[in-house]
Amino acid sequence: MKNDTVCLTLIAARNLRDELFDYLSEQGDLVSGFNASEAAGHGANVLLQTPSERVKGHADQVLVRIILQRASAERLLERVRVSFAGTNIVYWVTPVTDFGTIA
Repeated sequence: MKNDTVCLTLIAARNLRDELFDYLSEQGDLVSGFNASEAAGHGANVLLQTPSERVKGHADQVLVRIILQRASAERLLERVRVSFAGTNIVYWVTPVTDFGTIA
């Protein structure tokens, strides 16, 4: 049987943090939980939105990881595309070969 568990990673501007966290928390039919950390975006396609970011040379971002089934990840991405259109959220999906809790 094929393992269909994936990790959906989202990277968003830090000013979207609370809105994104609230939104993901409301998607209980697809998201049972997520992990988030602060990130620093670098590169030609990264938007430096504030004077502070331009001085530092990187964008203040939040990185979110969600473990879920591939079909759920696809549905969640469809919702995020609608609800966060124009916000330049970056995403990728990677296979998860094993997942569990060490109690």
